[in-house]
Amino acid sequence: MTDRPDLPFRTLAQAAGPAKPANELVMPMSEGDRIREELEKGIVFTTVASVVNWARANAIWPLGFGLACCAIEMMAIAGPRFDVSRFGAEVFRGSPRQADLMIVAGRVSIKMAPVLRQLYDQMPDPKWVIAMGACSSCGGVFNNYAILQGVDKIVPVDVYVPGCPPRPEALLHGIMKLQEKILASKPELGPFPRKKRGTRPEAGSTQPKAGSGAA
Repeated sequence: MTDRPDLPFRTLAQAAGPAKPANELVMPMSEGDRIREELEKGIVFTTVASVVNWARANAIWPLGFGLACCAIEMMAIAGPRFDVSRFGAEVFRGSPRQADLMIVAGRVSIKMAPVLRQLYDQMPDPKWVIAMGACSSCGGVFNNYAILQGVDKIVPVDVYVPGCPPRPEALLHGIMKLQEKILASKPELGPFPRKKRGTRPEAGSTQPKAGSGAA
């Protein structure tokens, strides 16, 4: 029950009663100092690189394609049981131009290798690759002429997820490791085309500047 019938509940400060000063020698704060202290509680100081890496790590868009049985385990992470949306990576894209993460789920045949490389080239930068399962990592049990012995022979791999096939929890762990790698990386901007600057003539020469139109 509360002291006032019109209040349905009381806060901890109201229950404790009026605040008593802990030390009588403490100088009272002015209104400006009190406002400044409240503002500093909601201000976060960081760098642009940290914000960019944080945004990239928590908004990963995987490419929606599968090669073999590992793709079934990859599909499971988008369901409610594993819920990859907790990590911001649930937006599987059907086009490589809208994706930044390639999950190579399954064995890669020699026929499929140039197609996979073409999809990787069509992805915009920055982009990352996860080799899911033993087949995509090192060929697995298919040690023959028809299967590529490791997808890292045609595309750069950032995270390897072992298993045959790995469970969805293992792929989630690989995505978390990729997020750690993105957060620790240095964002690169560009490449920007360099402007062509005219050559400045030396002192005393009568040579016109480049681009001046003089014959």
